[in-house]
Amino acid sequence: QVQLVESGGGLVQAGGSLRLSCAASGRTFSSYAMGWFRQAPGKEREFVAAMSRGGGNTYHTDSVKGRFTISRDNAKNTVYLQMNSLKPEDTAVYYCAADRGTAFINYVPPSSGYVYWGQGTQVTVSS
Repeated sequence: QVQLVESGGGLVQAGGSLRLSCAASGRTFSSYAMGWFRQAPGKEREFVAAMSRGGGNTYHTDSVKGRFTISRDNAKNTVYLQMNSLKPEDTAVYYCAADRGTAFINYVPPSSGYVYWGQGTQVTVSS
């Protein structure tokens, strides 16, 4: 199992930036593909970004392409989400998630492939 703790959320003006971090417990962080999701009030959870366990492949949903970047540091057991040019519609609780662990270093699971979740961090973008 892996335990995940997000940090870095907060209140920012439109056009600003934030970097979310997700620290994972355990010694096998490099075995997990990682993802970021978000959920705004009254809306369904949205798959935002993901990265293969080796870091070689990524996914970013269309609405954040060119603005958000997922990255990871396996030595620090941490995955990041750099968010630039933030918009009010990015306001949500952001969650990081890990898959079950995969032998495929370049595999990026779909949104249904994540089984471990953090508690979430609030991001609020004011207009």
